[in-house]
Amino acid sequence: MEAGCDSPAAPRPAPFECLRADDRSAARRGRITTPHGVVETPVFMPVATLGTVKGLTPDQVWQAGARILLANTYHLLLRPGVEVVERLGGLHQFMGWDGAILTDSGGFQVMSLSELRKVSERGVEFRSHLDGSKLFLTPESVIDAQRRLGVDILMPLDVCVAAGEGRAAVEEEMERTTRWAERQAKLPLEEGRQLYGIVQGGFDSELRRRHAGQLAALGFPGYAVGGLSVGEDRRLTREIAAETAAALPVDRARYLMGVGLPQDLLRFVGMGYDQFDCVMPTRNGRNGSCFTWGGRVNLRLAKHRESRAPLDPDCGCYTCTHFSLGYLRHLQNAGEMLGAQLATLHNVHFYLELMEQARAHIEAGDFGAWSQAAIERIEKGEGGEQ
Repeated sequence: MEAGCDSPAAPRPAPFECLRADDRSAARRGRITTPHGVVETPVFMPVATLGTVKGLTPDQVWQAGARILLANTYHLLLRPGVEVVERLGGLHQFMGWDGAILTDSGGFQVMSLSELRKVSERGVEFRSHLDGSKLFLTPESVIDAQRRLGVDILMPLDVCVAAGEGRAAVEEEMERTTRWAERQAKLPLEEGRQLYGIVQGGFDSELRRRHAGQLAALGFPGYAVGGLSVGEDRRLTREIAAETAAALPVDRARYLMGVGLPQDLLRFVGMGYDQFDCVMPTRNGRNGSCFTWGGRVNLRLAKHRESRAPLDPDCGCYTCTHFSLGYLRHLQNAGEMLGAQLATLHNVHFYLELMEQARAHIEAGDFGAWSQAAIERIEKGEGGEQ
């Protein structure tokens, strides 16, 4: 299908609205309506796996610009348990978050915890990585758990295949994912909630296009693309992501799961993706690695010891407007909790600001030139950590 905003009539109303299509790429400026507010796209969703963005308060995340977070159904089932969250008012009230929430289903854990699970047509049996107890997920039980959590956008149970698997195994699990999606698409949801389909197919272009077509026929309100950024070369990630985006309906939200570096996010926006998530901003922040408009900065380097400069002179976040590189380096090397918090706050702000500027430049009609210049500037800095 062609990129842009125009499309044939949809099988059922979709909560995604395309407001502006870029003239020189597939980038689009959109809006997703949820029970907990409007989400402007393209958007980055900070990861709150267990109901928290590590190191930050909900207010800090909100002030940084986030309006939607990602949590994980599998992990919340293990602790504290869906029953506990439900009794305490649902996930929004439980974690003190007023914006939208999207929950991953546990499909990624099918790959990442492959030694602790068994996949069958009924579902997936996990042996808990915490205490060895058994947890059995079915396509239906995963949707029920997310409904009880009270989230806005639900992900179906799918099978994410590790890089290196043969075509036969990839195709088998892709077809299983389709059968599960057919079962889940029939389940009732409360008004305003959305269930996306997840496109698999490994690194095989033909399988990706076929799976996109199978899921598009089910009329989901949005489509996620999974199974990428699982250890493959980044150039292959970009190639498959572009081919898959082109095969998806243009009137539905497109969500590229689990990516990635700031410069690659801009490339993915140019392919027509609307939603992203990744643990890199928080994980890197805790380890003293910060993303800036001039490339990554390693806060632990000795050359920052007496620096009065801000982390990023082009960033208006709390970290960059209040503290010097010298102080941030001191916190990191001393193992102070504040160091991880300030670095994480900057990284989350930077990713959200990146998407805010992408939206503005799509609206202005100069996204292509702006994004190319931003990518070149960031990658020039990536030649060596500053």
